[in-house]
Amino acid sequence: MENNDHLKPLLFETEETTLKPLSFDYQNDVREDFVPIAKTITNDIKNKESNFVFFFGTAESGKSVILASMLYYLRSYAGVLRPKLSTPNSKGANVLLSDFFENIRLGILPSRTTRDQVTRMDLIFEPNNKSKKVVPIDLTFLETSGENHNEIRKGGSYHSSIETFLNANIPLNFIIVTSYESAHREDSLINEFLDELERKGKNLKSVNAILVISKWDKSGRMDVESAEALDGFISEHLPMTSQRINTYGLSKTYYTVGSVQNTTGTERIDLLNLSTAEVLSKWLYRSITGYDLDYEGTFWERIKFSFTN
Repeated sequence: MENNDHLKPLLFETEETTLKPLSFDYQNDVREDFVPIAKTITNDIKNKESNFVFFFGTAESGKSVILASMLYYLRSYAGVLRPKLSTPNSKGANVLLSDFFENIRLGILPSRTTRDQVTRMDLIFEPNNKSKKVVPIDLTFLETSGENHNEIRKGGSYHSSIETFLNANIPLNFIIVTSYESAHREDSLINEFLDELERKGKNLKSVNAILVISKWDKSGRMDVESAEALDGFISEHLPMTSQRINTYGLSKTYYTVGSVQNTTGTERIDLLNLSTAEVLSKWLYRSITGYDLDYEGTFWERIKFSFTN
């Protein structure tokens, strides 16, 4: 029968012969010897075949800025980046992409992510490299509020919206963000996050993860003087994280979106720099596919390219 919701069991009264419906209002008629069973809530993740990119970082660490500038680089210089039409959030992703691209050229930084909510963007990236080895890939970017990441301090747990992704059997890539100004305060929290990943069965020796020191322009430079200078900063400000990275062979880099000024009480970009967005985007593609975005091609492809160019 299809309309089972309208059927109600009957209760026989001891003093009357009249049949009466049994009330389903548990709030008004609570029976101490009966515990109702709640409906099962499914947390199944759709489109598991995608490559998920999870951003970790506290509030104002720069996660949204990194995401926006990476997407802008991929779409403007590395190929075609478009929403995946088969996903239910394709329209929302398209709106968010448009906001990112319009605002970043106007120097407007992205707004903060809503707490207890995972911003999910299902995209397809098609590189402009003609080599058959450099293939299109599905990318699902996940961004969360920095306030939610603070919840795991001292043995705390994530909001269910985040737990769903971390517990799922999906290919996850982690971009761990801490800023040049606040890195020294977040060493313990980053390690708690890495501990959380290991508790969830993620093998840090084989997982794709990178530590990003954001807002590097606050150092007075748009780049690092040397690789040793970056290593020195990490070992001094993030000693526990440094040991974790070196032991497991994880990647590390710095990041800046360019020159950011605060003249009217609001920070704005007055000179956009995409060099670090290029580095991080290329790391992500190589980690997923095993090939560089600027791979020159096989021997026969290079011969072919030399004739066509």
